[in-house]
Amino acid sequence: MAATGPRMGVVGGSIAGCAMAVAGVRAGAEVTVHERSDGELRDRGLGIVIPPPLHRRLVDAGYLDAAMPTAPVGTRVWLTRAPGEHSAREFARQPSAVTPCNWGLLWQSLRAATTGARYHRGRPVTSLARGPAGGALLRTAEGEEAYDIVVGADGHRSLTRQVLAPGLRASPAGYAVWRGTLPAGASVEHRGPLELLRTAWVTIGFPGGHGIFYLIPRGGGAAPDDRLLAYAIYATPPAGSPGEAGHVRQLADEHFPREWADIVARGEHTAMTCHPVADLHAPLAADPPFLLAGDAAGVTRPHTASGAVKALQDALCLEDALRTSASPADALRHYARERTPEGARLVELGRRLGRAQVELTPDWAAMDQASVDAWCRATLAGTSSYLYADTGTD
Repeated sequence: MAATGPRMGVVGGSIAGCAMAVAGVRAGAEVTVHERSDGELRDRGLGIVIPPPLHRRLVDAGYLDAAMPTAPVGTRVWLTRAPGEHSAREFARQPSAVTPCNWGLLWQSLRAATTGARYHRGRPVTSLARGPAGGALLRTAEGEEAYDIVVGADGHRSLTRQVLAPGLRASPAGYAVWRGTLPAGASVEHRGPLELLRTAWVTIGFPGGHGIFYLIPRGGGAAPDDRLLAYAIYATPPAGSPGEAGHVRQLADEHFPREWADIVARGEHTAMTCHPVADLHAPLAADPPFLLAGDAAGVTRPHTASGAVKALQDALCLEDALRTSASPADALRHYARERTPEGARLVELGRRLGRAQVELTPDWAAMDQASVDAWCRATLAGTSSYLYADTGTD
């Protein structure tokens, strides 16, 4: 494939789009990225985590700069509010190595690695079609271009996906996730949680949901050890959808240990968002000349922590497929065989985790180490997740 130099157009220049562009360049393709936003994307997104082995592989392969700040930890700690009190009760610990990243820093590192690709900002793709000679036609306001491969890395509302799976819509989970970040050192009252988060990521269980807390690098020229505290809280929103910030703060006050509630309820946030949880899976990850990557191929519930992870794994798979296949069409069929079932597996895993941690939460106050380990094994039901790497499966 490196000798043939296929023309590859990438729809979307975010994390998935940049990763796929790097894959194409490394495999010898002539790559053009079409990003609809006309600005830099480094200020988008919040915190994400990736498996340490994947991070090392991406650094070794040249996708990521080894100097990109991360905040690796090796343990997961489970907490809940002690019955009748405001203090925290730790009820389990599990080995669970993750590499937390700042979304913006990850994008910047991938964007810097796209050297050799043309990257057009402010150029939304308006239509896509199959070309008469087996390729694809991509249209923007500047005109129409022909490609041997078109990669749809255009997110959960993917235009590219509509070519492969017309009318496919996301399935709502019936609950929401609130995400936020705030300066880790903003208040001395957070000293206890911050000390714990320097070596662990934390899950706080409460009736009808749970919260995840971890540290990420701050970026923006900050010192390497300057961190943001990131969280994601899952619960069913109230009828009538009152103020998003008000509701999650009320949840924290009612159900979290006091020092953790203060982080959410009274902390000075640098970012805060809320969105309904949903999922979808395209029946095919690729059908020549079109290929789907990241959220365009499938949206998983965030419990799997696989959004950016899947996009990065998609890119590694594409690079391998391009290097080892006789034609662009063969490469895309190779990609579809690997990535289609993996996307379906992750969607199903996200549904299991959502049922277990939000829709049918256990009595967290009665849980201990043995019951958490057994609950994790039952929830995974024989599948795998890097977040539960050491709990084992039956």
